[in-house]
Parts: sequence; C-alpha cells; structure tokens
Amino acid sequence: MAGASKPTSAAAGGAPGSVSPARTSILPELISQGLTINTLRHAVFLYVVHTYLLRAWRHLRAYGVTPTIYQLYTSISRLLLSLTLKIPALKRRVNRELDSATKGIEDKLIAKPPAGLNVTHTNESLPTRGKSREWLLQALQELQNLELAPLQHGDEGQRAVERADGQRVWKGGKISGAVYHGGDEMSEVISTAISKFVLTNPLHPDVFPGVRRMEAEVVSMVLRLFNAPDSGAGTTTSGGTESIIMAVKAARDWGRVKKHITRPEIIVSSSAHAAFHKAAAYFKIKIVTVEVDRVTRQIKLEQVKRAINGNTVLLVGSAPSFGEGIIDDIPGLAALARRSSILCHVDCCLGSFLVPYLEPAGLPSQPFDFRVDGVTSISCDTHKYGFAPKVRRAAGERSSDEELSSALRCQGSSVIMYRTSELRRFQYYVQPDWTGGVYASPSIAGSRPGALIAGTWAALMTMGDDGYTASCASIVGAARRIEQAIRDEIPQLVVMGNPIVSVVAFASAGKVNIYEVGDNMSKKGWHLNGLATDPPAVHIACTRLTVPVVDDFISDLKASVKEARTRSAQPGSMAVLYGLGASSAIGPGLVTEMASRFIDTLYKLR
Repeated sequence: MAGASKPTSAAAGGAPGSVSPARTSILPELISQGLTINTLRHAVFLYVVHTYLLRAWRHLRAYGVTPTIYQLYTSISRLLLSLTLKIPALKRRVNRELDSATKGIEDKLIAKPPAGLNVTHTNESLPTRGKSREWLLQALQELQNLELAPLQHGDEGQRAVERADGQRVWKGGKISGAVYHGGDEMSEVISTAISKFVLTNPLHPDVFPGVRRMEAEVVSMVLRLFNAPDSGAGTTTSGGTESIIMAVKAARDWGRVKKHITRPEIIVSSSAHAAFHKAAAYFKIKIVTVEVDRVTRQIKLEQVKRAINGNTVLLVGSAPSFGEGIIDDIPGLAALARRSSILCHVDCCLGSFLVPYLEPAGLPSQPFDFRVDGVTSISCDTHKYGFAPKVRRAAGERSSDEELSSALRCQGSSVIMYRTSELRRFQYYVQPDWTGGVYASPSIAGSRPGALIAGTWAALMTMGDDGYTASCASIVGAARRIEQAIRDEIPQLVVMGNPIVSVVAFASAGKVNIYEVGDNMSKKGWHLNGLATDPPAVHIACTRLTVPVVDDFISDLKASVKEARTRSAQPGSMAVLYGLGASSAIGPGLVTEMASRFIDTLYKLR
C-alpha cells in the first residue's frame, strides 16, 4: 500500500545504509572482546608450548640425545617399579628387608653400656635434681669410651678394643680424612684459645671487639693465600657445606638483580660435592650435572658449554673433588663463565691449605685461585688442612677439669671468598623492619661461637707459611707413595685420573670387586670411603695421621686385593650399599630410604 511504506534510514535517525546507534556501539565491542579473548588464549597456549619446547631443547643440548633417552627410560622404570612395590605382598617383603637392615644399623650404632656405669640409665628427660660434678666427670669419661662399642661386632673387634681406647681409633691413622689433626701441641694451643673466648658471640661486635678483629684477620689471611685482588672480600662460616650454600645463594641473588633471572640454573660436574645439590634444593635452583671425562676425571668443558643458557648463573669447579681428588680445568671453566658473563665458583674446601702450598713445597700444581681471570668465588675449609678446630676440647685447664671441658663442642670452620665486596653483599640477609630492630647477618647463622674464631686464628698464626708448606709436603708425599704403589705393585687396581693432592681413588682393573676390597680393608681396621662412581671405586684422603702408616696401608691393601673375589657369596656392607645404588633401577630409592633410616637411628636412645 502506498500509504504504508517502510521508514527510511533517515527517519530511523541515520544515513542511508547505516545501522542504529545501539548496534554501532555494541557489535564492534563484542567483536573486539571476542578477538581479545581468542588472542589471549592463543598467546597463553603458545607461551606454554614455547616454555616446554625451550626446556626440552636446553636439556637435549646439554646432555645429548642418547643420555636424554636413557634418563627418560630410567625415570619411567623407577616410576613403574615404585608402583609395583605398592602391591601389598611385595611391599611387605621390601619392608622386611629394610627393617632387617635397620636393625643391623641400630645394633651397630646404639651402644649398650655395661651394667654399673653412670650412663647405663638412658636420660630421656632432665634430671629432677642436678647431678654433682663428680658424677658428671665420670659420665663424660664413660660416654667417651662408648665410642668404641661398635668395634666389638666385627671379627677383630675385641682385639681392636684392646689395641685402642677413646681417641686412639683415629690417632692410629687408619681413617680417611675425617680428623685433621695438627698435632698435640697444636691441640693445646687451640684449646687454650677456645677457653679464653668460650662465651663470646660475633653477633655482638661492640661487646667482643677482639673476636671481630680475629675474624677479619682470618678472612684477610685466607684471601691473600688464594691471591685475591684488593677488592676481594669474604666471611667465615661453620664449614664447607655452609660456604657452598652461601656461594650458591649469592649467585642466585646476583642473577636476579643483575640479569633479571627468575629461574636460575647452576652447572656442576658429577664429582662436585653434594652440598651444591643441597643448596639447589634449599633455594629451588635447577642443577645441571655434567659428566666427567672417564680418563682425566675432570669436568667435560664441551658439555658445560652446551649446557649454558640464559638462566645459568654459576659454573662450579673442584680443586680437588672430594671423591677422586682431581682438580678440574679451572682456567677453561672460568673462560666459559667469562664469555657468558656469569659467575664461576671453585670448591677448594678439601684442597684448603694444601693446594696453595703445592708450589712452595716443590710439588706439581694447577691453576685454581683468583689469579685465574673469571673465578669469582672460592670456598676453603680452615678446619681441614688448616688444622683449625672442628670438634675440639675447650680446655686449658688441668687434671679433672679437662674431662669437664671436653663436653664443649664447636662447629666447623670455613671461609667463603669473593672477587669483590659487591658480590659478597648478595650473600647477606638483612631485615630492616623487624620489630626487634634491624636484623643483619653475613651467613646462615645468627649467633656464632666466638671461641671457634679464636681457635681458627690461633691455628693459622701457629702454623704460618713454613708450617703449612712442610705439612703439605708430608701429606701429599704420602698420597703419592700410595698412588705409585697401586700403579706399580697392584695390577688388579687402577688409580682414578691424575690426583696431585691428598686423595687417591682406586677402582678395579676387572679382576676383583672393588667394594669387596673395601670391606676387607674395613676388617683390617681401615675406615675408607666407597664411591658410587663409574667405575665404582674406593678412596683414601691422606692426613698427617696417614703419614706414619703408609706402609701398613699398602701392605693391607695388597692383602685385601688378594682376599677379594670377583663375586662374593656374602658381600659386606660396602658391597651391598654401593652395589645396590649403582646397579639397580630401584636402588637409589632404597638407598635414600636406608640413608634416612640411618639418620633416624642417630636420634634413638634405645
């Protein structure tokens, strides 16, 4: 109908061909929102894919295809085995085996004192009334003698008890590392120093200025020993583990501030100390483990080069490694760190006061200290070959007072060094707004024993360069005699790499089970370290206590090799523990469980 024509666009309020104002404002907004959501969804998806592909690529680049496939296979195998062990029958069987092994550990470690002693009764609670001085001195003496109780379980245990009591176990020299004894005169000097500062605490430098000065002097002496530049700085710590933890913490914080790295990684060798793995676990840092060369036993630099990426903050070298006693190629490692503008740490905790004195003693050496451009931090244990106190008697008293003062125990002693004081700052912890006031500490501990610092200062001042040079010559000389004897006189064994410091690690040349050799040495009274290396090995870390018994060691080692069999019908504890961990897919899990049970046992009273 002519009178009923449709309204024009103009009548609707718009130009011909246009839509309503409501539609012009809503539709583009909806389209825009839809596109934004889709874009964000795709962006998130691409980010996730990119992240995992980048991680996979970095892993492949660091380890290679074959090792990555093997790692994947091992992980799947362990997962399947762990699921299998949830089957009730198998779980009960495994638990029976673990319980049996735990019982053996408890029988060995929880000493049963003879009747009639003050310590026969287990003290699970505080005494209602304090004990007398006489009772305490007698109890301390009895507790000291309990240290030998585990020796009674072996075939030669009773004779061992008759040969030795108390400290004679380690004074006999049949121990790998563990006790770094500077001599009886040194012990007396250290004990006197400790007794004079037994109540001091470096947390209060205004109250104990002498302790503050001694600590600063100890750090300065060690910095110069390792040829630090004038900008060098450091702190003391309670031991090598804390020094390493502090170095890793400083590297993490440095990476966060200087390179904006939020997912830090450190690269270590398979022979690096376990403290680096502990630090990585504590601080949620990814640790990339690089294999060592099968011949030189040094970290593989080519693999390190492939493993470095944008998240890497620290490379680690050993001087020497704990297990095999090998000094890594520190100049090569430092060059890689310098090229990538990252940090390089040298773990010299074990080398401590030996490696710096190799050259003065006329012995072969390798570059390891701050003279190597690119080395940014070094850890050194003063309580090892520096002979500073680790567990020492706080005595200066005479007669019966000596037994009373033996109750005082100290921590260890170590120094962590940095190329610059700026790097050291990343180690600190500062809480500026605590209600108790500004809280600042240089390391993990708050309060620390000033007596330990006094003992360390006394040890360093007593020994001096001449004393440490002579000590290095005798200790390293003993290690070289053992190494040469193995190479020349025991064809069934092979020395690992080219050790030039105090540790000699040896593996089977194929004719004997090396862990059986280690068990045989244990039966002869030696306390050696088994190594879960490839190939499996045993080592001795020589100390001043080893020097007079080198010939005994060589003789006993020859006899132990002769007694060893390629396969043992009843393998000893070393063969069982290390063999399980090295060869079984489920082994590491069981070894972890057994190690945890071992620690549990240390806190049991009955």
